[in-house]
Amino acid sequence: MAQRHLDPTDPTAAGPVAVDALAGYLRAQATEFLRALRLHRETGGGAAGGGEESVAAARALRRAARRISGTLHTFRPLLDETWAEELRPELAWLSGTLAREHAYQARLERLLRALHRLSPPTDVPEPTPGSRASPGAERLGGTPRAARVGDGGAPARVRPSVGEAPGTAGTVPHPPAPTPDRGNGNLTVGAAKAGALLDRRLTLARARAHSTALQALGSSRFHAVADKVAVLAGDVPLTPTAHTMVPRTLATDAEERLADAVAALPLVTAGSPYNAAALVHGLSPDPSPHPQDAPWHQVRLLLRLHRYAQEALRPVDGEGAPVDVRLLTAGRALDRHRDASEAAAAAAAAARTPRIAPATAYALGVLHADQRHEVEAARFAFQQAWQTQAIGAN
Repeated sequence: MAQRHLDPTDPTAAGPVAVDALAGYLRAQATEFLRALRLHRETGGGAAGGGEESVAAARALRRAARRISGTLHTFRPLLDETWAEELRPELAWLSGTLAREHAYQARLERLLRALHRLSPPTDVPEPTPGSRASPGAERLGGTPRAARVGDGGAPARVRPSVGEAPGTAGTVPHPPAPTPDRGNGNLTVGAAKAGALLDRRLTLARARAHSTALQALGSSRFHAVADKVAVLAGDVPLTPTAHTMVPRTLATDAEERLADAVAALPLVTAGSPYNAAALVHGLSPDPSPHPQDAPWHQVRLLLRLHRYAQEALRPVDGEGAPVDVRLLTAGRALDRHRDASEAAAAAAAAARTPRIAPATAYALGVLHADQRHEVEAARFAFQQAWQTQAIGAN
């Protein structure tokens, strides 16, 4: 991406005008934060599950918190240092805490959709009475032996497989009956059990995240953050020299940090949609996050900071200045990368559950590989969007 080094004497980059635009942006985001907070309380945001309005309010609250925190980070030389360094990490804490519940729910839905996509409907002919199980029953999830091993519990009592009537152990199982709430119909036994295991784990994690969010919203820490944001809605604490500085140079610095981080990425390796070489660590027994993901997550954060800096200074370029669609496309690709990476980690963590059936572990392994391929597809999409961005800037 070609970098823009602007002349501070350029009237469109004049310090007072840009600083006023920055202050107006921060006040607007603080007002949005307070509006979303009020709506969140009015719509019963504390209730488990919450309605659509409550979910939308929580999303708006996180959105405003991220923008204020990111703007304070990029333009910190213009703001009172002590105040900014106290508020910025608190907003990041709040945004992260509120995002976890939604993230677990979205991760579960993503993994269950992938299981259905990877498990085509089975149409196994029903055997005649007294016949033995066919060799095909040993395929993914259809093994009677797997039905006698507990998923995540003690070795099982002898019990029928999913979709198998009592007393018919050893015969080819019927396709499992549809489950209204999770839609496990037409899944093989291994895939259905993998889905049930993921459902238990991620639903529990979501419930814990919900409790943590409730505690956070009722804490003195949160009330202190809300009080500071309320003050920000009326007055932005600038430094005495802020109006003599050029905020756009700070925005350019953020853009340059992003460009440097992208330059360090293996974009050549990401030059194909499904890159097997990048999956070399995919079966590593190390439970830590995938070693290749961290630089991409960092680029995602830097891209977000760059976008927020553009938003903050957009009034200087004209009220109707268009949003850079190419940056939005690149950002969506990195969001997909993050989601797929975390979903793959969740599948791998579930596969480490003690004493699960071999068919269940196999289904989780297939699911993990599928999500790692989605990671590579997202990297390819980002590479395509970034190349377009670089060409457009030259």
